[in-house]
Amino acid sequence: MKSDSLVIIPTYNEKENIEKIIRKVFSLEKSFDVLVIEDNSPDGTADIVKKLIQEEFSEKLFIEERQGKLGLGTAYIHGFKWALDRDYQYVMEMDADFSHNPEDLVRLYNACAYDEADVVIGSRYVKGVNVVNWPMKRVLMSYYASRYVKFITRMNIHDATAGFVCYSRKSLQTMNLEAIRFIGYAFQIEMKYTAIQLGFKVIEIPIIFTDRTEGTSKMSSGIFMEAALGVIKLRMRKIKPNPNVKKEG
Repeated sequence: MKSDSLVIIPTYNEKENIEKIIRKVFSLEKSFDVLVIEDNSPDGTADIVKKLIQEEFSEKLFIEERQGKLGLGTAYIHGFKWALDRDYQYVMEMDADFSHNPEDLVRLYNACAYDEADVVIGSRYVKGVNVVNWPMKRVLMSYYASRYVKFITRMNIHDATAGFVCYSRKSLQTMNLEAIRFIGYAFQIEMKYTAIQLGFKVIEIPIIFTDRTEGTSKMSSGIFMEAALGVIKLRMRKIKPNPNVKKEG
């Protein structure tokens, strides 16, 4: 039976992790469907997913294949539109590498479905610093980057670059997804900023973030610079809702 919730997992060269993360999501007490956005990985990630679909999970696992590395932001926008077209009520973002604990998906879902939040962020910094296996230099860079974003945007969010998020259907429908500009980690900031500017209830719940043990990180200096400079442009932009969504009342 189709779930009311979809987990979107973007992938590029994740053959070491993809089957394990999918099986873990499907083992949870709450039922989730999974959509893999695959960017033409040369390591055979797509073949692993398609085999799982064919042999075991034809009604719960889906794959959208793209022609190359087009950016994290465009992968998620693709997934959001796919989810909205299929009437999912809750849509999650999650990495493939187990840096986000799949068991926390249930906590994000519950906060959105039962605590009347529109966007729920799995936050590394809402209660101190909850990061495992990162070198101290990277922890400090990430933490102070979040402080910088908070200062520039005036968002009361401790972890604006977090990539472990649950969105309600209403929040995604109301956002003008075509107007989202950033494609790297600044995309995560832009989505949260847009939700807040449109009046949605955005909350953070604490998670423990664990650095990947298999595969390679996709972080680069270019992605970091996009985020650093992008928040200034974002602060100056006027956010408008999707013109195709009717206002209630």
